[in-house]
Amino acid sequence: MDTPTEILIVDDELSLRTWLRRSLMLDGFTVLEAENGVAALHVWQQREPQLVILDITMPELDGLQVLERVRQTANTPIIMLTKKSGEDDKVRAFELGADDYLTKPFSHRELVSRVKAVLRRLRPPAVAEPVALVIGELRLDLATHQVRVGERPVKLSRTEFNLLLELARSAGQTLSDRQLLARVWGPEYRDGDPDLLRVLIHRLRLKIETDADQPRLILRQHARGYWLATPRPEAEP
Repeated sequence: MDTPTEILIVDDELSLRTWLRRSLMLDGFTVLEAENGVAALHVWQQREPQLVILDITMPELDGLQVLERVRQTANTPIIMLTKKSGEDDKVRAFELGADDYLTKPFSHRELVSRVKAVLRRLRPPAVAEPVALVIGELRLDLATHQVRVGERPVKLSRTEFNLLLELARSAGQTLSDRQLLARVWGPEYRDGDPDLLRVLIHRLRLKIETDADQPRLILRQHARGYWLATPRPEAEP
């Protein structure tokens, strides 16, 4: 029998923590709780949960500070809880390596769907893939999740790597926003927030492009989608 997935929920609002705990337990998850950032780090270090649901606005240490400290040593999946007006917080969360976010208020169905989608993305692919994908000067190591542009190593978050991987798998082909959202985050995201994709594409360009304002690797065709450019064939002598 499989061991239940252990999830740490971190929020200073008792009523929300109670609702989150009950919602997750109904779907068979084991739940840990912390009421602030300091307590969250203690529980995370002691129990090593499989996933963390982390509110941004908290006393002592806020959610972004907790996320940053976790990412210094671990890739524990983290879903951030944000307010509708917190666009800057969402951008900063992805910069620091968040896997997803939920905008308050949200339903039980949306909560469980997002949690399952994040956990599903951690599973190894059912079909064996090559050890590495090489497109021009770009190399993605699928075993170690390491990326190089030429000889330069590039450090990506898990979600950034998954997005680049989907573009690399379909190099030269345009993928719509809906296709990328579904492939990277799961089918539940097909009609999701396009800003989620825009932020991650921008982060990727900052890391792999020579000039993010004039990209030559990750390109966009207006109203159609994004594609990863393939190297042009060299002219024969």
